[in-house]
Formats: sequence, structure tokens, C-alpha cells
Amino acid sequence: MVALILLLLLVGAVLLWLARRLRARSGLPAGRVVAADVGPWRRLDRPLFSRRHGLTGRPDYVVADGADLIPVEVKSARAPARPYASHVLQLAAYCLLVAETSGRRPPYGILRYADRTFQIPYTRELEEQLLEVLEAMREDLAAGDAPRRHQDPRRCAACGYREVCEEAL
Repeated sequence: MVALILLLLLVGAVLLWLARRLRARSGLPAGRVVAADVGPWRRLDRPLFSRRHGLTGRPDYVVADGADLIPVEVKSARAPARPYASHVLQLAAYCLLVAETSGRRPPYGILRYADRTFQIPYTRELEEQLLEVLEAMREDLAAGDAPRRHQDPRRCAACGYREVCEEAL
């Protein structure tokens, strides 16, 4: 009986070690995953929405870090030296959406690349930059003047507007 108890304790310890190792590799911050758009966790029933800013989105994960809800965006590519500005703004949009829908401003968001994780502070300056970009995008859309800003055929192939785009590669 003692041998069985010791065996179960050993198996439990190994499983706990493996779980911690996988969690560390995932790049997720400490805390409880409360929603995810990937994996086996509870999915968000619908995208987060801000009527005030006319913005909607669904972060890959939302992690509870104490009282804070932290959005996490996962990218499959290897990390650049610094996170791409577009990825930072995407994460900022998720921070704004979490703040609007939960009533609590996240202090930061997480950008997880295949080989590296960045913690991005959600500052007032970053929020202002996001709102300026959203306004510029709306102006371009209203003017019918939103030119393609890349030369990447793979990016074009994955674009949701490819079928109606006159600049598709």
C-alpha cells in the first residue's frame, strides 16, 4: 500500500512538472486562462466589442492575473528583434477591448512569438497611437483610398479582401 502511494505521488509530481514546463513554453503569464480563441480552454462566446470605438476583436487568450485581465496574442512566426508595430497595435486593440468590456484597464498585454515572448505595457500613449491609426483607417476607407502597403504575395493570399482588391499580388 505504501509503495502504491509513493508511486502515485511520483506520477503526480512528474505530471505537475510537465504541466509547469508546458505552461512556461507557452509564453502565457502566470494566472488562470479565462478565455481562449485557440486550444481546449473556454472560448469567448462572441468577439469583444466596443460600441464607443466601433471596434471588435477576439484575442487568442485572456489570462486573469490577479484582478487584471491580460490579452495574449500568439504569432506562429519566429520573433523579430522588436515586435512589429502592427502586432503591437493589434495587441493594443485587444487591451482597449478588454478595458471596455470588463471595466478594468489591463496594465499590459502579451505578444507570444514561436521563440520569444514580449510583455507590452498598455500605456496612454499606446492607446492614443491606436486611436489615431483607427481614425486614419476610417478616413482612408471613407475616401475609398486604402492602398496596399506591402509586396508579400503570401499576405495577399490570406487577406479577406483579396476577391475584391484591385491591387492583389
